[in-house]
Amino acid sequence: MTSTRNEPEVSPETVAPEPAQAAERKLRMRRRLERLIGIAATEGNALLPLRNGDEIFAAMLHSIRSAEHTVDMMTFVYWRGDIAREFAEALADRARNGVRVRLLLDGFGSRLIEQDLLDLMDRAGAEVAWFRKPLYLSPLKQNHRCHRKVLVVDEAVAYTGGVGIAEEWCGNARNENEWRDTHVQVRGPAVDGIAAAFAQNWAECHDTLFDARDRFTGHTTQGDAVVQVVRGSASFGWQDMQTLIRVMLESAQERFRLATAYFAPDAYFSDLLCAAARRGVQVEILLPGPHTDKRVCQLAGQNHYEDLLRCGVRIFQYQPTMLHTKVITVDQVAGLIGSSNFNRRSLDHDEEIMLAVLDEDFTATLDRHFDEDLQASERIEKGRWKRRSAAQRLRELAVAPIRRFL
Repeated sequence: MTSTRNEPEVSPETVAPEPAQAAERKLRMRRRLERLIGIAATEGNALLPLRNGDEIFAAMLHSIRSAEHTVDMMTFVYWRGDIAREFAEALADRARNGVRVRLLLDGFGSRLIEQDLLDLMDRAGAEVAWFRKPLYLSPLKQNHRCHRKVLVVDEAVAYTGGVGIAEEWCGNARNENEWRDTHVQVRGPAVDGIAAAFAQNWAECHDTLFDARDRFTGHTTQGDAVVQVVRGSASFGWQDMQTLIRVMLESAQERFRLATAYFAPDAYFSDLLCAAARRGVQVEILLPGPHTDKRVCQLAGQNHYEDLLRCGVRIFQYQPTMLHTKVITVDQVAGLIGSSNFNRRSLDHDEEIMLAVLDEDFTATLDRHFDEDLQASERIEKGRWKRRSAAQRLRELAVAPIRRFL
């Protein structure tokens, strides 16, 4: 054994910042993100975190069924099962009733979708496009996928996060067959940034970018959250998604929390985590445990455990089911949520979307969810991990040659 769960895990106490201190922290992070990424944040947004399929799918389907003008949706995973049919039927129904429906599927991630669902949507008048079908790609593009999850309805409400359309995400993480994940509903000016993520990928796959049913309406104030929408795109060199993570790590003063489905960073980002811990930041990483769906990626991340633990980073593995969340919180005032994992694939290769949210209430909800997830997790102990078996070390070394693709 390399972990322990003798008592429910509790994070060290942190004191909520005073209003003036919170405002200063948010302004500092906002200006750093705007200056270094070059995307203006928007004010007046309302965000609703949604936890697990029971909440997420109900909210998304309600929005689709209420659509009056347009539905734009894209996803990496669209597999089989009752929930896949439910979404297809909802999209088809809106199309039959005159709503402009566009669905963008990744050519690799959604390859398991059933043909009769595609036929159902096509007959109803929905437009379905495929992002980079492997059969028609050059070898250079095969590895660059669209991992974004986006739903925009009537240009007024949007969703993004980690959830795909498949039975694995149904339920409420009650057992190993119901995955743990987080999505977010957005209203306000940030909807435009999420819509732009859809438009960017749709433009690659379809001749028509917009039509008369796009009203290009403005947004009224919906809440108090400041939101920057960051789009990561597959290309060579340093990416905006890498800048986003780096700014958050280097801005953290008290606490940096990461929950990610796939943890396989390069040495640079592993060193950034260590640097934050060494300067006194409480760094906590929550990862999948025994029910991970990608053991090879888990092994790639475990190669960094010894160095991270030595630096003082706290690492936990979620026990009940597959943990698929992509969430970061910083100093109780900032949260990141979207489609990007903390791995080379998300940061270097895939199309991704993340929301940088500067809002204490939203961050507090994400932190509360993190605390609750810790109660069902086992902590990796430094001494016991250092004494892990030779077989475990060999497995970690065996995946080293392919870490950059994970």
